[in-house]
Amino acid sequence: MTLALGVPPHERRRGWGKVPRELSARVPAEQRAPGRDRDDVRLLVSRGTQATHHAFRELPCLLRAGDLLVVNTSPTLAAAVDGRVGHARVVVHFSTRGDDGRWAVELREPDGKGTTRARAGGPAGTEVELAGDVRLTLEEPLSPGSGRLWWARVSPVGTVPGLLREHGRPIRYSYTERDQPLSVYQTVFALPSADGSGSAEMPSAARPFTAGLVTELVSRGVQFAPVILHTGVASAEVHEPPYPERFVVPEASARLINAARAGNGRVIAVGTTAVRAVESAAGADGVVRARAGWTDLVVTPARGVRVVDGLLTGLHEPEASHLLMLEAVAGRAAISRGYEEALGGRYLWHEFGDVHLVLPEENADAEHCSGNYQ
Repeated sequence: MTLALGVPPHERRRGWGKVPRELSARVPAEQRAPGRDRDDVRLLVSRGTQATHHAFRELPCLLRAGDLLVVNTSPTLAAAVDGRVGHARVVVHFSTRGDDGRWAVELREPDGKGTTRARAGGPAGTEVELAGDVRLTLEEPLSPGSGRLWWARVSPVGTVPGLLREHGRPIRYSYTERDQPLSVYQTVFALPSADGSGSAEMPSAARPFTAGLVTELVSRGVQFAPVILHTGVASAEVHEPPYPERFVVPEASARLINAARAGNGRVIAVGTTAVRAVESAAGADGVVRARAGWTDLVVTPARGVRVVDGLLTGLHEPEASHLLMLEAVAGRAAISRGYEEALGGRYLWHEFGDVHLVLPEENADAEHCSGNYQ
C-alpha cells in the first residue's frame, strides 16, 4: 500500500475566493422546512462553460436512457468516539481498517461546541482509553511526514465494530448546527458489510437520492452500477490528497460500465469516491475489470480519466484536492465557471448542501427540463 504523492500548492489555486460561511449547509434539506425530503436541494448543471440551474428532482430529465450511474454502496460508520489520554479528553476518529487489524485514526480535541479542533498527532506509544475497557495505542504515522493520521493497535482485538455501534457517533464538523443520528448520514444506496467496514465520512454526493427518484430513473432507462470505496477521514483544516482506501468493483458492475461505454450511454459517477473506485479498476485500454483491494490513485488533470464521462458531486472548498478530479473530467475553465455560478446563485456547500452535475459539453440534451431553478 503506497501513498500517492501530494499535489503541489500552486496546482490547487482556483479563480474564486473563499466560500462565505453562510453558504455552509448547517442541517439536512429535510430539516429546513416542513414537508421537505432529501431531494429538496438545488442542482447546478455544467456542460463545458455553460451552466444551468435546476432542482435535484429534475435529474431524471437531465439524463437519458442508456446512461449509467456508478454509485458507492459503502455505509457510513459512527466513527467518532470519546476517549482520554491521561486526564485529557480527546475524540478519536476511526478512519480506515488495515489488513493487519490496525486502524488508521485521527485524534482531535473537543471544542466545547459539540465538534472538534485539530490536535497534534502522536507520539508513538500514546495510549487512549475508550469506553468498554477498550484501549488504543498509537504506533506510527500513516505516511512519512504526516502527523494527522496514525496507525493504532486496538485491544482487545476485533472490538472496533462493536465499539462504534455502542459508543460511536457520526463525525461532525463545525459548520453543522447540531448532532444528527447515523441514519441522516446513510445514503439510499448504503449496504451493510459483513465485517463491519464502512466509510468514516458519508459518500455525500448520493445523499439527495430517494427511493422514489431512483425508481423514476430506472423507469426511464437509467441504470445503476454499484461499487464500494470506504472513505477515510478528510482533512478539515489542511486539504490533503486522499489517502489509500479500500475499494471493490464487482464483475457485474464492470460489465455494466463496459457495456454503457460500448453503446451510447454515458458513465456518470455519483461522487468522487465512485470516480476513484472505477478509475482504479480501469486499464490503460479503458476497459474496466473486476478488482478489489487498496487504491492510492489520485485523479488529476495530468492523469485524466479513462472511463468516467460525467460526475455528480457536492461543492468543494477552493483548496480541496477533489477539485483536481473535477478538472480531470471537465477541464479547469468549466469547473471555474460552474463555481462562479454556484457562488453567485448562493448554493449551499458541504455534505448537506446542493449538488453539481458535470456533463460532457456536446450533450446539451435537457431542453425538456424546466431549468433555471432559483
